[in-house]
Parts: sequence; structure tokens; C-alpha cells
Amino acid sequence: MRTIIYTETGGPSVLHLVDRDPIEPAAGEVRVQLAVSGVNPTDWKSRAGAARIQGLPFAEIVPNLDGAGTIDAVGADVTDLTVGDRVWVYLAAHEREHGGTAQEFTTLPVSRVVPLPDVASFELGASLGVPALTAHRALTVAEDGPQRLTPGALDGTTVLVAGGAGAVGNAAIQLARWAGATVITTVSGDAKAGLATAAGAHHVVNYRQSDAAAEIRRIAPNGVDIVVEVAGARNVELNLAVIRNRGVVAVYGSEGGGDLTLDGRHFALNVRYQFVLLYTMGQHALDAGAHDINAAIIDGALDVGEAKGLPLHRFPLERTADAHAAVQDGLAGKVLVDLV
Repeated sequence: MRTIIYTETGGPSVLHLVDRDPIEPAAGEVRVQLAVSGVNPTDWKSRAGAARIQGLPFAEIVPNLDGAGTIDAVGADVTDLTVGDRVWVYLAAHEREHGGTAQEFTTLPVSRVVPLPDVASFELGASLGVPALTAHRALTVAEDGPQRLTPGALDGTTVLVAGGAGAVGNAAIQLARWAGATVITTVSGDAKAGLATAAGAHHVVNYRQSDAAAEIRRIAPNGVDIVVEVAGARNVELNLAVIRNRGVVAVYGSEGGGDLTLDGRHFALNVRYQFVLLYTMGQHALDAGAHDINAAIIDGALDVGEAKGLPLHRFPLERTADAHAAVQDGLAGKVLVDLV
């Protein structure tokens, strides 16, 4: 099978196309013939060595966490999935030798494999893992809010999504809207405002053209309930200005860098800061997110593509390096690698 690997960290050029044999599934595992692989910022950061302290965990790494395809083999003790099932996968490359989705087949434990609803395309399936699971977690950690998302679960709630034109922001807008929230988002320009509006945001605030805090407070005079935050350090003052008493700031990114410093004003409001990282959020949260995400898809509330505010950019497997470079360079939309 065609497989992309890297044996050292570095730029996109460390990615190479090789031929490898598919791996037979062990007990509790399935093998998926992949149709589409999704590329996320965490994929290129892992490849670049941003989070590595002592080299690579394996001699060869197959990149990319997310993907979608069809099960072609099952191991012993697998009861809920069968050959021919359409599925989406997540965390494929995490602590798995040869597990990533930048290859024609991947073999994974069933805990990382989710049935793909019949109404969903493989493109959508490959776009779900990191963005949608992160967004779901961010929307379900409020002290006074729901732990699961369903229609009406966020009725009466105001959600602020920082960076609504990104993949996580896009998923957060769609899921929050499906659950009944009023959604405000911040963006840096008109093009991104158009994407956030297409995703379903009720209000879009260009923080470069207006006083964002004043504009958000005008929309939500009592403050926002949940902030889905991509730039934890950079937006501390904005979030403090707009969060309500007992509100939550769910931080999933550090865009813009800097140190996140909180002062005593947060104590007065009983503000909760919740950090969200897919790798360590726990299987219970991942399972809950996957279930609710599929429910939103079946309801027609979650999709990808330009009409939903997330344009798709396609690359063949042999150009995975270019796909990584596109994400690393900040291309707006979702970057996908086609396997078929």
C-alpha cells in the first residue's frame, strides 16, 4: 500500500511516499481502507517536532490523526463494527506505530473508529476528529451547562467563538447553533466574516475594525456564558470584559503565543478556565463527543464545504507535503488528502 512516512522531524520535505504492507488487525482492532485523510495544525506541529523533547517515538511515523473510509478487516472480539461499514477515525497517529491516515489502510483500536452516518460524505468524516471533538468538549465544560449536546441543550446560552473561520471555530459555531445557543464570533477580516456567517454565527465581530468588547457586550449585555478560545493568552482582557459571572473560557489553542496570566478580577466573577486537548481529555469525553457529533450530522446541522464556511482544499497522497505546508501557512478552510 502507498504510505507517507517521516523518520526525522523538520519541514514538509521530510515526508516521503513509500510502499508498506497493510497491517492485520489484532483483537479489538479493525482495518480501514481510507478514502480521505484530514490535515490539522497538530499534524504539522508533530512533524516539525514542536512537541518533541527526545526524538521520535517510533523509527517511522505515518502522519495525520483524522480520516474516513470503509472497514475491510476486523480482529477478534469486535462486535459493533463489520467489514463494509463506513467510518470516521480520530487520533489515528497518536501513540500508534504506522497508525496515521496518510496511507491507503490504517489499523486501529475500535475506540478510535466511529460509524459514519449514511448522509455524510467521506470529506466530512475526515474533517471531524480534531475540530469537531475539540469543539464539542469546549461547549460542554461549563459549570452551569450541559455535558452533552442535543437540540435545545444550549437554549438561552450565549457562546463566543474566537476565530470563527478556523476548523474548530467552524465546528463550534455549527454545534452551538444546533444546540440552541446564540453564537457570536470574532474574526480579523471581511473574508473570514463571510465564512463565519456561512457557518451559522448570529453575530460576527471584526476585532480589527471595532471595539470588540463593547460590541460583544452590546449583543450580550449580561455577558457570554461560554468562550471557545483559540488564543488564550492574547484574549485574556477581552474575555474578562465579556464573560458573565460563573462563565467558562474553554482554551484549546495558543494562537499568537504569549503567556496566559490571570489576575484577581477573575476570582470576583468565579470564572472557570478549562483547557481542552484532544489527546488527554479521556475516552468518556471522546465517546460522548462522537455520539453527539453523529446526531448533529444526521440532523443536517454539521457539514463542511464553502457553503458551510469551511472551503475544502484537496491534495493527492503523493502531495501530502504540500498539504502540510498549506495548513502550516494558514490556508483558510479544511485541507484534505485523497486516497482514492
